[in-house]
Amino acid sequence: MRKQLVQLLREKGIKDERVLGAIEAIPRHFFLDKAFERQAYEDRAFPIAAGQTISQPYTVAWQTNLLDLKKYDKVLEIGTGSAYQACVLGELGIFLFTIERQKELYDLQGKFELLKKYPNIKRFYGDGFEGLPSYGPFDKILITCGAPFIPPKLLMQLKPGGIMVVPVGDDGKQKMLRVTKDANGTITEEEMGDSLFVPMLQGRSTTG
Repeated sequence: MRKQLVQLLREKGIKDERVLGAIEAIPRHFFLDKAFERQAYEDRAFPIAAGQTISQPYTVAWQTNLLDLKKYDKVLEIGTGSAYQACVLGELGIFLFTIERQKELYDLQGKFELLKKYPNIKRFYGDGFEGLPSYGPFDKILITCGAPFIPPKLLMQLKPGGIMVVPVGDDGKQKMLRVTKDANGTITEEEMGDSLFVPMLQGRSTTG
């Protein structure tokens, strides 16, 4: 089923074989309730705890592809969620710092055995709009929720020459942006297409 999913992603335009290899390596059914186990390798999103979703594999592959990752890149992810995207990134041999604002999800991730396979992933409970200034700057930044605007504190934590991939817009629809910062600190935005994510919220949720 994983091979069939990878072939579908190839047909949808994902060309980076490293990204496709990471998708194939990861057991997506581990991230879903057993009620969805048989559908785990369909290319669609599913609900998870705390009113959030696990993104469809195409979206995960697309965002990962847009980051143009190099081995050992230092990457900040906003919105750990199910940790599926985090594990795809971890499989690519980067150093990942990932923030989750939902306490329920953060606690569930701590019990998730598959994450122990990736010592290169460091998890944090916090506000994604703040980032992790004490751990930055970062080569790449990935936002996996719909931001109302490009968070200025995250731009400050992006290295010169770095790339940020962020869906920007309301919770009805967003534009996927690839934001680059040149050596002089000049910011360039490219629209890469439409997307649909749960909204990026400020602060931390303490429920759960």
